[in-house]
This record gives sequence, C-alpha cells and structure tokens, in this order.
Amino acid sequence: MSIAHRVVGSGPRTVIVSHGWFGSSEGWGLFPDYLDGDANTYLFADLRGYGARRDVEGNQTLDEIADDLIALADEHGAERFALLGHSMSGAFIQRVLARVPERVEALVALSPVSSSPFPFDDAGRELFWGAVDDRDKRYAIIDYTTGNRNCAPWVNRMVDFSLATSTRDAFANALEAWANPDFADEVRGSDVPVLVLVGEHDPALSADYARAYWLPLFTKAKIEVIPNAGHYAMFETPVNLATRIDDFLKDVGS
Repeated sequence: MSIAHRVVGSGPRTVIVSHGWFGSSEGWGLFPDYLDGDANTYLFADLRGYGARRDVEGNQTLDEIADDLIALADEHGAERFALLGHSMSGAFIQRVLARVPERVEALVALSPVSSSPFPFDDAGRELFWGAVDDRDKRYAIIDYTTGNRNCAPWVNRMVDFSLATSTRDAFANALEAWANPDFADEVRGSDVPVLVLVGEHDPALSADYARAYWLPLFTKAKIEVIPNAGHYAMFETPVNLATRIDDFLKDVGS
C-alpha cells in the first residue's frame, strides 16, 4: 500500500513528519516553505482517515501508525531517517523508535505528548472526548492550548480544517492512541538525539510536561521554549520553528 504524502525538499537526510490531532500533511501553515530542502527531504505523512488518506480504512492504533510511517520511509529507500511529530504524534514517533531503533537518526517533538498516558483530569477528559462530536469543544481546545490569545477567525479556521480533513472515526481512534500510550520502558535509555520544542503559551504541553515525560527517557534530549507561540508554532512562529529544526538536524551526526 502506497502512503500518500507531501514532499518538501530533496536533501540527503530523510525526515518523516507526522501531524497533530487537528492536522494533516497540509495542516502546517507556512512552516514547510522555510525548511532547508537542500539539506533534508521532508515527507509530510497523513494518518489513515486524514487528509489525502481520508478514505483509507484503519484503526489508528499506535502500531498501525508506526508501521505506516516506517513504510513511508521504505517507499523512499530511506534506511535511516529522522522523525518530526506534532502534538499527538509525539507518541507515534516514539513508537517508531521502539519498533526500529536502529533506523532512527533523531527525534524532533513539537508540543508533544509522550509514551505514557496523558494525565487528564475529569474536566480535560470530558472536553477532549467531547470534541469528537462537538465543534465548540474543538474550538475551546485550540483556543486554550494557544493561551486564549489568538484571533477567533484563525481558531475557527483551524476547527473547520479539522472537521473537513479527518473522519469522525479516525479522530476518535487517534485520541485513544495518543491519550493512552503505555510503552515508555521500550524507549527508556535511548541515546538517539532528541529535540523537544514547546510554545511558551501552551499550558497543556509545556516545558514542565516535557521535563517530566520526555527528559527521563533519553540520554541526549533537550528542551527549547519557543517565544510568542502556543501549541501551533507552525502557524504562530513558522520561521523560528523551521530555523530551530534545521539547525538541530544539521548538528545530528556531525
């Protein structure tokens, strides 16, 4: 099965890119325009039920998603590759590492969940599970995770994109996958280089969360806080985000 995707750049290093819960391969704003395509080839994937793969059947389990990302690397003949994952895909790129550790050169995790169950309180659980069928709850999540500081037209556009680009079942199944992962011990102690990027205005997936759920797992992990960004730095600060990622990857293996 061919994995539909978007290609940015033609450089020697392959970077597999996996989107967030509200996103798709096209849901990255202007960020892809500023990546260094001479150094890296970025392959922006879609989960089954999302984007260009909206009609592809699947269960959106951790292993299904990881296997598809690995298959995308195989399609491009990339024996070794780096991974970039936003939000829920923090769990998915760690799952790829757990499955094929010898093939992963680096992880870049943007506002990411990790490989342990996310610590929802009752109100958070009601909000996120309710968002499967409630547009207003999707709006509330995007607004909250960007610090209640961005204009309503942008938040509404993000919500509309989410509703148009993913099926209801894919959205619901993906939630179960990223909210309840439990395989931290399978990656603990890895010496793969890891960059965790968090927005200063994201109260949910903050630097404190990354210090608790990412740093203990990896021997070569670092956290950087992106000023003037919340959960969606690819829209809020795309130039700064692209610069940080390309600079990090430039140093990997050098």
